[in-house]
Amino acid sequence: MNECTGPLDGIRVLEVGTLISGPFAGRLLGDMGAEVIKIEPPGAPDPLRTWGQAELDGHHFFWTVHARNKKAVTLNLREPQGRELFLDLVERSDVVVENFRPGTLEKWDLGYEVLRSRNRGIILVRVSGYGQTGPEAHKAGYASVAEAASGLRHMNGFPGGPPPRLALSLGDSLAGMFAVQGALAALYRRTVTGDGQVVDAALTESCLAVQESTIPDYDVGGVVRGPSGTRLEGIAPSNIYPTADGSWVVIAANQDTVFRRLCGAMGRPELATDPRFVNHVARGRNQDELDKIIAAWAAERQPADIIATLGAAGVISGPINTVAEVVTDPQLTSRGMIADHWDERIGRNVKGPGVVPVLSQTPGTIRNAGSAEPGQHNAQVYGELLGRTAEELAALRAAGVV
Repeated sequence: MNECTGPLDGIRVLEVGTLISGPFAGRLLGDMGAEVIKIEPPGAPDPLRTWGQAELDGHHFFWTVHARNKKAVTLNLREPQGRELFLDLVERSDVVVENFRPGTLEKWDLGYEVLRSRNRGIILVRVSGYGQTGPEAHKAGYASVAEAASGLRHMNGFPGGPPPRLALSLGDSLAGMFAVQGALAALYRRTVTGDGQVVDAALTESCLAVQESTIPDYDVGGVVRGPSGTRLEGIAPSNIYPTADGSWVVIAANQDTVFRRLCGAMGRPELATDPRFVNHVARGRNQDELDKIIAAWAAERQPADIIATLGAAGVISGPINTVAEVVTDPQLTSRGMIADHWDERIGRNVKGPGVVPVLSQTPGTIRNAGSAEPGQHNAQVYGELLGRTAEELAALRAAGVV
Protein backbone atom coordinates (compact mmCIF):
# COMPACT_ATOMS: atom_id res chain seq x y z
CA MET A 1 0.00 0.00 0.00
CA ASN A 2 1.33 3.43 -0.92
CA GLU A 3 2.10 5.79 1.92
CA CYS A 4 -0.46 8.57 2.33
CA THR A 5 0.87 11.79 0.85
CA GLY A 6 -1.59 14.07 2.64
CA PRO A 7 -5.29 14.69 3.25
CA LEU A 8 -6.03 15.03 -0.49
CA ASP A 9 -4.35 11.74 -1.41
CA GLY A 10 -6.60 10.17 -4.08
CA ILE A 11 -7.72 13.50 -5.56
CA ARG A 12 -6.55 14.23 -9.10
CA VAL A 13 -6.14 17.83 -10.29
CA LEU A 14 -5.58 19.09 -13.83
CA GLU A 15 -3.79 22.44 -13.87
CA VAL A 16 -3.98 24.40 -17.11
CA GLY A 17 -2.97 27.81 -15.79
CA THR A 18 0.26 29.72 -16.26
CA LEU A 19 2.31 32.14 -14.20
CA ILE A 20 1.29 32.61 -10.62
CA SER A 21 -2.30 32.34 -9.38
CA GLY A 22 -3.30 29.07 -11.08
CA PRO A 23 0.02 27.31 -10.46
CA PHE A 24 -0.02 28.51 -6.83
CA ALA A 25 -3.47 26.98 -6.36
CA GLY A 26 -2.21 23.76 -7.95
CA ARG A 27 0.83 23.77 -5.70
CA LEU A 28 -1.28 24.13 -2.55
CA LEU A 29 -3.50 21.22 -3.61
CA GLY A 30 -0.41 19.16 -4.41
CA ASP A 31 1.15 20.00 -1.06
CA MET A 32 -1.88 18.44 0.59
CA GLY A 33 -1.42 15.19 -1.31
CA ALA A 34 -3.41 15.65 -4.52
CA GLU A 35 -2.01 14.24 -7.75
CA VAL A 36 -1.55 17.38 -9.84
CA ILE A 37 -1.04 17.08 -13.59
CA LYS A 38 0.30 20.31 -15.02
CA ILE A 39 -0.59 20.86 -18.67
CA GLU A 40 1.61 23.08 -20.86
CA PRO A 41 1.14 23.72 -24.60
CA PRO A 42 3.77 22.01 -26.75
CA GLY A 43 6.57 24.47 -27.44
CA ALA A 44 5.12 27.13 -25.09
CA PRO A 45 6.07 26.19 -21.52
CA ASP A 46 4.84 28.06 -18.49
CA PRO A 47 6.89 31.28 -18.17
CA LEU A 48 7.40 30.42 -14.48
CA ARG A 49 10.15 28.10 -15.66
CA THR A 50 12.24 31.21 -16.33
CA TRP A 51 11.15 33.32 -13.33
CA GLY A 52 13.06 33.99 -10.13
CA GLN A 53 15.98 36.31 -9.41
CA ALA A 54 18.67 33.70 -8.78
CA GLU A 55 20.14 31.77 -11.68
CA LEU A 56 22.27 28.64 -11.77
CA ASP A 57 23.31 26.94 -15.01
CA GLY A 58 20.57 28.85 -16.80
CA HIS A 59 17.85 27.69 -14.40
CA HIS A 60 15.60 29.89 -12.24
CA PHE A 61 13.81 28.84 -9.10
CA PHE A 62 10.29 30.23 -8.96
CA TRP A 63 9.52 26.97 -10.77
CA THR A 64 11.03 24.88 -7.97
CA VAL A 65 8.40 26.14 -5.53
CA HIS A 66 5.27 26.41 -7.67
CA ALA A 67 5.83 23.26 -9.74
CA ARG A 68 6.55 20.99 -6.82
CA ASN A 69 4.48 17.83 -6.41
CA LYS A 70 3.28 18.00 -10.04
CA LYS A 71 3.51 15.79 -13.08
CA ALA A 72 4.14 17.67 -16.33
CA VAL A 73 2.48 16.86 -19.63
CA THR A 74 2.22 18.78 -22.87
CA LEU A 75 -1.13 19.17 -24.62
CA ASN A 76 -2.53 21.52 -27.26
CA LEU A 77 -6.09 22.28 -26.17
CA ARG A 78 -6.73 24.14 -29.43
CA GLU A 79 -6.47 20.95 -31.47
CA PRO A 80 -9.48 18.59 -31.65
CA GLN A 81 -7.33 15.62 -30.64
CA GLY A 82 -5.91 17.63 -27.75
CA ARG A 83 -9.40 18.56 -26.64
CA GLU A 84 -10.44 14.89 -26.61
CA LEU A 85 -7.36 13.88 -24.63
CA PHE A 86 -8.15 16.61 -22.12
CA LEU A 87 -11.73 15.42 -21.76
CA ASP A 88 -10.45 11.88 -21.23
CA LEU A 89 -8.37 13.25 -18.39
CA VAL A 90 -11.36 15.16 -17.03
CA GLU A 91 -13.30 11.88 -16.82
CA ARG A 92 -10.63 10.56 -14.46
CA SER A 93 -10.08 13.73 -12.43
CA ASP A 94 -11.70 15.67 -9.62
CA VAL A 95 -10.60 19.27 -10.11
CA VAL A 96 -9.55 21.45 -13.03
CA VAL A 97 -7.65 24.65 -12.20
CA GLU A 98 -7.39 27.35 -14.87
CA ASN A 99 -6.48 31.03 -14.83
CA PHE A 100 -7.08 32.09 -18.42
CA ARG A 101 -9.03 35.19 -19.38
CA PRO A 102 -12.76 34.40 -19.01
CA GLY A 103 -14.18 32.85 -22.15
CA THR A 104 -10.98 31.11 -23.21
CA LEU A 105 -12.11 27.61 -22.26
CA GLU A 106 -15.46 28.25 -23.90
CA LYS A 107 -13.66 29.32 -27.10
CA TRP A 108 -12.02 25.90 -27.13
CA ASP A 109 -15.40 24.24 -26.43
CA LEU A 110 -14.16 23.23 -22.97
CA GLY A 111 -16.50 25.25 -20.76
CA TYR A 112 -17.94 23.86 -17.54
CA GLU A 113 -21.01 22.30 -19.12
CA VAL A 114 -18.82 20.38 -21.55
CA LEU A 115 -16.60 19.15 -18.73
CA ARG A 116 -19.64 18.25 -16.64
CA SER A 117 -21.10 16.23 -19.51
CA ARG A 118 -18.08 13.96 -19.21
CA ASN A 119 -17.85 14.02 -15.40
CA ARG A 120 -20.73 15.33 -13.29
CA GLY A 121 -18.46 15.54 -10.28
CA ILE A 122 -15.78 17.71 -11.87
CA ILE A 123 -14.95 20.93 -10.03
CA LEU A 124 -13.76 23.75 -12.26
CA VAL A 125 -11.65 26.29 -10.38
CA ARG A 126 -11.42 29.51 -12.35
CA VAL A 127 -9.05 32.29 -11.32
CA SER A 128 -9.20 35.58 -13.20
CA GLY A 129 -8.58 39.26 -12.71
CA TYR A 130 -12.18 40.38 -12.18
CA GLY A 131 -14.28 37.21 -12.02
CA GLN A 132 -16.31 35.34 -14.62
CA THR A 133 -19.19 37.85 -14.70
CA GLY A 134 -19.65 41.60 -14.58
CA PRO A 135 -18.74 44.48 -16.89
CA GLU A 136 -14.98 43.97 -16.52
CA ALA A 137 -14.93 40.17 -16.63
CA HIS A 138 -13.46 40.19 -20.14
CA LYS A 139 -10.35 42.09 -19.09
CA ALA A 140 -7.03 40.43 -18.41
CA GLY A 141 -5.89 40.90 -14.83
CA TYR A 142 -2.51 41.17 -13.16
CA ALA A 143 -1.81 41.25 -9.44
CA SER A 144 -0.45 44.80 -9.58
CA VAL A 145 -3.68 46.16 -11.07
CA ALA A 146 -5.90 44.01 -8.85
CA GLU A 147 -4.14 45.24 -5.72
CA ALA A 148 -4.66 48.82 -6.91
CA ALA A 149 -8.25 48.49 -8.12
CA SER A 150 -9.34 46.72 -4.92
CA GLY A 151 -8.07 49.55 -2.72
CA LEU A 152 -5.32 47.43 -1.20
CA ARG A 153 -2.46 49.38 -2.76
CA HIS A 154 -3.97 52.69 -1.58
CA MET A 155 -3.33 51.65 2.01
CA ASN A 156 0.33 50.81 1.51
CA GLY A 157 3.22 53.19 2.06
CA PHE A 158 3.46 56.44 3.97
CA PRO A 159 0.96 59.30 4.19
CA GLY A 160 1.46 61.75 1.35
CA GLY A 161 3.72 59.41 -0.60
CA PRO A 162 3.14 57.19 -3.64
CA PRO A 163 1.49 53.83 -2.89
CA PRO A 164 4.25 51.22 -3.36
CA ARG A 165 3.76 47.53 -4.00
CA LEU A 166 5.00 44.71 -1.86
CA ALA A 167 7.92 43.09 -3.67
CA LEU A 168 5.76 40.03 -4.34
CA SER A 169 2.72 39.28 -6.49
CA LEU A 170 0.43 39.35 -3.49
CA GLY A 171 -2.83 39.54 -5.44
CA ASP A 172 -2.00 36.37 -7.34
CA SER A 173 -1.18 34.47 -4.17
CA LEU A 174 -4.31 35.64 -2.37
CA ALA A 175 -6.45 34.58 -5.33
CA GLY A 176 -4.74 31.19 -5.41
CA MET A 177 -5.45 30.69 -1.72
CA PHE A 178 -9.11 31.63 -2.03
CA ALA A 179 -9.38 29.39 -5.09
CA VAL A 180 -8.13 26.44 -3.06
CA GLN A 181 -10.50 27.30 -0.22
CA GLY A 182 -13.33 27.15 -2.75
CA ALA A 183 -12.05 23.88 -4.20
CA LEU A 184 -11.99 22.25 -0.78
CA ALA A 185 -15.51 23.47 -0.02
CA ALA A 186 -16.71 22.14 -3.39
CA LEU A 187 -15.03 18.79 -2.77
CA TYR A 188 -16.88 18.48 0.52
CA ARG A 189 -20.23 19.46 -1.02
CA ARG A 190 -19.70 16.86 -3.74
CA THR A 191 -19.64 14.17 -1.05
CA VAL A 192 -23.20 15.24 -0.23
CA THR A 193 -24.65 15.83 -3.71
CA GLY A 194 -22.35 13.97 -6.08
CA ASP A 195 -22.13 17.09 -8.22
CA GLY A 196 -19.21 19.34 -8.95
CA GLN A 197 -19.48 23.08 -9.49
CA VAL A 198 -17.56 26.16 -10.62
CA VAL A 199 -15.27 27.98 -8.17
CA ASP A 200 -14.93 31.58 -9.36
CA ALA A 201 -12.01 33.39 -7.70
CA ALA A 202 -11.04 36.92 -8.75
CA LEU A 203 -7.78 38.68 -7.98
CA THR A 204 -9.57 41.95 -7.20
CA GLU A 205 -12.07 40.31 -4.86
CA SER A 206 -9.36 38.31 -3.10
CA CYS A 207 -7.48 41.54 -2.39
CA LEU A 208 -10.70 43.14 -1.19
CA ALA A 209 -11.51 40.25 1.15
CA VAL A 210 -8.50 40.87 3.41
CA GLN A 211 -9.19 44.55 4.03
CA GLU A 212 -10.73 44.19 7.47
CA SER A 213 -13.16 47.02 8.31
CA THR A 214 -12.35 49.44 5.49
CA ILE A 215 -15.79 49.13 3.84
CA PRO A 216 -17.98 49.51 6.96
CA ASP A 217 -15.70 52.28 8.25
CA TYR A 218 -16.42 54.18 5.05
CA ASP A 219 -20.10 53.24 4.91
CA VAL A 220 -20.88 54.26 8.47
CA GLY A 221 -18.35 57.00 9.15
CA GLY A 222 -17.13 58.20 5.78
CA VAL A 223 -13.61 57.13 6.76
CA VAL A 224 -11.27 56.57 3.81
CA ARG A 225 -8.47 54.46 5.24
CA GLY A 226 -5.08 55.48 3.93
CA PRO A 227 -1.45 54.49 4.36
CA SER A 228 0.03 54.71 7.83
CA GLY A 229 3.67 53.92 7.23
CA THR A 230 5.12 51.52 9.75
CA ARG A 231 2.12 51.53 12.09
CA LEU A 232 -1.66 51.27 12.15
CA GLU A 233 -3.46 54.49 13.00
CA GLY A 234 -5.05 54.34 16.43
CA ILE A 235 -3.30 51.09 17.40
CA ALA A 236 -0.48 51.83 19.83
CA PRO A 237 2.11 50.85 20.56
CA SER A 238 2.55 48.67 17.50
CA ASN A 239 5.40 49.89 15.39
CA ILE A 240 9.03 49.41 14.45
CA TYR A 241 11.68 51.05 16.60
CA PRO A 242 15.38 51.80 15.93
CA THR A 243 18.03 49.97 17.95
CA ALA A 244 21.58 50.75 18.97
CA ASP A 245 23.11 48.92 16.02
CA GLY A 246 21.00 50.74 13.42
CA SER A 247 18.53 47.89 12.83
CA TRP A 248 14.87 47.79 13.78
CA VAL A 249 12.64 45.72 16.01
CA VAL A 250 8.88 45.35 16.07
CA ILE A 251 7.17 45.96 19.40
CA ALA A 252 3.45 45.25 19.64
CA ALA A 253 1.91 46.05 23.01
CA ASN A 254 -1.39 47.72 22.18
CA GLN A 255 -3.45 45.53 24.52
CA ASP A 256 -3.82 47.09 27.99
CA THR A 257 -2.30 44.18 29.91
CA VAL A 258 0.62 43.87 27.52
CA PHE A 259 1.23 47.62 27.62
CA ARG A 260 1.55 47.48 31.41
CA ARG A 261 4.19 44.77 31.01
CA LEU A 262 6.04 46.89 28.47
CA CYS A 263 6.07 49.86 30.83
CA GLY A 264 7.54 47.67 33.58
CA ALA A 265 10.19 46.19 31.26
CA MET A 266 11.22 49.70 30.21
CA GLY A 267 11.50 50.81 33.82
CA ARG A 268 8.65 53.26 33.27
CA PRO A 269 5.68 51.75 35.17
CA GLU A 270 4.14 55.20 35.59
CA LEU A 271 3.33 55.32 31.87
CA ALA A 272 0.64 52.68 32.37
CA THR A 273 -1.42 55.07 34.50
CA ASP A 274 -0.58 58.25 32.58
CA PRO A 275 -3.90 59.67 31.26
CA ARG A 276 -2.34 59.92 27.80
CA PHE A 277 -1.74 56.17 27.66
CA VAL A 278 -4.09 54.65 30.20
CA ASN A 279 -6.17 52.68 27.69
CA HIS A 280 -6.42 51.68 24.05
CA VAL A 281 -8.30 54.79 22.93
CA ALA A 282 -5.96 57.19 24.78
CA ARG A 283 -2.86 55.52 23.37
CA GLY A 284 -4.29 55.72 19.87
CA ARG A 285 -4.85 59.46 20.25
CA ASN A 286 -1.33 60.00 21.57
CA GLN A 287 0.61 57.42 19.63
CA ASP A 288 3.17 59.91 18.30
CA GLU A 289 4.24 60.78 21.84
CA LEU A 290 4.24 57.15 22.90
CA ASP A 291 6.28 56.05 19.89
CA LYS A 292 8.92 58.67 20.71
CA ILE A 293 9.25 57.38 24.29
CA ILE A 294 9.61 53.76 23.19
CA ALA A 295 11.98 54.68 20.37
CA ALA A 296 14.27 56.52 22.77
CA TRP A 297 14.39 53.46 25.05
CA ALA A 298 15.03 51.03 22.19
CA ALA A 299 17.71 53.18 20.55
CA GLU A 300 20.02 52.66 23.55
CA ARG A 301 19.86 48.85 23.35
CA GLN A 302 20.91 46.03 21.06
CA PRO A 303 18.07 44.24 19.25
CA ALA A 304 18.76 40.86 20.87
CA ASP A 305 18.68 42.48 24.33
CA ILE A 306 15.40 44.24 23.55
CA ILE A 307 13.76 41.04 22.34
CA ALA A 308 15.06 39.03 25.31
CA THR A 309 13.97 41.65 27.86
CA LEU A 310 10.51 42.05 26.39
CA GLY A 311 10.09 38.32 25.88
CA ALA A 312 10.83 37.67 29.55
CA ALA A 313 8.20 40.28 30.46
CA GLY A 314 5.54 38.76 28.17
CA VAL A 315 5.65 41.56 25.59
CA ILE A 316 5.37 40.69 21.90
CA SER A 317 8.42 41.76 19.92
CA GLY A 318 10.68 40.48 17.18
CA PRO A 319 13.32 41.29 14.58
CA ILE A 320 12.73 42.32 10.98
CA ASN A 321 14.47 39.43 9.25
CA THR A 322 15.78 39.21 5.75
CA VAL A 323 15.57 35.85 4.00
CA ALA A 324 19.15 35.23 5.15
CA GLU A 325 17.92 35.17 8.74
CA VAL A 326 14.65 33.42 7.90
CA VAL A 327 16.33 30.30 6.50
CA THR A 328 18.18 29.74 9.80
CA ASP A 329 15.35 30.75 12.13
CA PRO A 330 15.15 28.03 14.79
CA GLN A 331 11.36 28.19 15.08
CA LEU A 332 10.79 27.85 11.33
CA THR A 333 13.43 25.17 10.84
CA SER A 334 12.15 23.11 13.78
CA ARG A 335 8.72 22.92 12.12
CA GLY A 336 10.03 22.00 8.68
CA MET A 337 9.16 25.36 7.17
CA ILE A 338 12.53 25.65 5.41
CA ALA A 339 12.27 22.53 3.30
CA ASP A 340 14.57 20.79 0.84
CA HIS A 341 13.34 20.25 -2.73
CA TRP A 342 15.34 17.83 -4.88
CA ASP A 343 15.68 19.81 -8.12
CA GLU A 344 16.77 17.39 -10.84
CA ARG A 345 17.57 20.25 -13.19
CA ILE A 346 20.69 21.02 -11.15
CA GLY A 347 21.09 17.73 -9.29
CA ARG A 348 20.87 19.10 -5.76
CA ASN A 349 18.48 20.14 -3.05
CA VAL A 350 17.07 23.65 -3.20
CA LYS A 351 15.46 25.15 -0.12
CA GLY A 352 11.93 26.49 -0.28
CA PRO A 353 8.92 27.07 1.95
CA GLY A 354 7.44 24.12 3.81
CA VAL A 355 3.84 22.93 3.70
CA VAL A 356 1.30 25.16 5.46
CA PRO A 357 -0.78 24.43 7.51
CA VAL A 358 0.56 21.52 9.54
CA LEU A 359 -1.95 18.67 9.97
CA SER A 360 -1.57 16.28 12.88
CA GLN A 361 -2.78 13.05 11.23
CA THR A 362 -2.27 13.46 7.47
CA PRO A 363 0.36 16.16 6.97
CA GLY A 364 1.12 17.41 3.50
CA THR A 365 4.40 16.52 1.83
CA ILE A 366 6.95 17.76 -0.69
CA ARG A 367 7.56 14.86 -3.03
CA ASN A 368 9.44 16.54 -5.87
CA ALA A 369 10.49 19.95 -7.13
CA GLY A 370 8.60 19.84 -10.40
CA SER A 371 9.53 18.56 -13.81
CA ALA A 372 12.87 19.31 -15.40
CA GLU A 373 11.31 19.44 -18.87
CA PRO A 374 7.84 20.15 -20.29
CA GLY A 375 6.03 16.91 -21.05
CA GLN A 376 8.30 14.87 -18.81
CA HIS A 377 5.38 12.70 -17.69
CA ASN A 378 3.57 12.35 -21.04
CA ALA A 379 4.22 8.62 -21.27
CA GLN A 380 3.16 8.03 -17.67
CA VAL A 381 -0.05 10.06 -17.84
CA TYR A 382 -1.19 9.30 -21.38
CA GLY A 383 0.13 5.75 -21.40
CA GLU A 384 -0.60 4.47 -17.90
CA LEU A 385 -3.63 6.62 -17.09
CA LEU A 386 -5.32 6.88 -20.49
CA GLY A 387 -3.96 3.70 -22.10
CA ARG A 388 -2.42 5.30 -25.19
CA THR A 389 0.25 3.19 -26.83
CA ALA A 390 3.77 4.34 -27.65
CA GLU A 391 2.83 4.45 -31.32
CA GLU A 392 -0.23 6.59 -30.61
CA LEU A 393 1.85 8.97 -28.50
CA ALA A 394 4.45 9.24 -31.25
CA ALA A 395 1.71 10.17 -33.74
CA LEU A 396 0.24 12.74 -31.37
CA ARG A 397 3.68 14.21 -30.85
CA ALA A 398 4.29 14.43 -34.58
CA ALA A 399 0.95 16.18 -35.04
CA GLY A 400 1.81 18.81 -32.41
CA VAL A 401 -0.96 17.64 -30.08
CA VAL A 402 1.38 16.70 -27.20
